[in-house]
Amino acid sequence: MKKIKILDKEFEISMSAESIQNRIGELAEELSSDYEGKKPVFLGILNGSFMFSSDLFKKISIDAQITFLKLASYQGTTSTGAVKQLIGLNQDIKDQHIVILEDIVDTGITLETIMRQLSGYQPKSIKIVTLLFKPEAYQKDVKIDYIGFSVPNEFIVGYGLDYDGFGRNYDDIYTLVK
Repeated sequence: MKKIKILDKEFEISMSAESIQNRIGELAEELSSDYEGKKPVFLGILNGSFMFSSDLFKKISIDAQITFLKLASYQGTTSTGAVKQLIGLNQDIKDQHIVILEDIVDTGITLETIMRQLSGYQPKSIKIVTLLFKPEAYQKDVKIDYIGFSVPNEFIVGYGLDYDGFGRNYDDIYTLVK
């Protein structure tokens, strides 16, 4: 099994780039069908979703826009439980169909904060797409509309996900070796 070392931790491959890209293609088809004629605004949550957002958006076959919002709630390998808005929304989303793009949803704290903030802008609708979902860690009631993969409650890196800022550049996803 392929292993990598990032800083002081070792990780082993848990999801191939091919399986990730195949699932993103399926999500893009579903979103393109569901949003036909609606001209949605895709809202990528940085930093983690940059690769997912880019790959998904390239496969969307309808008229759409994309923008980004940067928030942070992680430090090292654990959630701090506090969400800080670092870079805010810079376009009017009133009466727009918003599609939030997340790399991973675990506790749901960040997602709940985003939903609360975005609702104040009076969009026509808000849907959530996540590449990865950790059902065992999820603590909130926010509905996740599109899920790429459900994964165990383990620390993972690669494909945009990081460990202290490193490891985002891998095409595959890796799990921390216990």
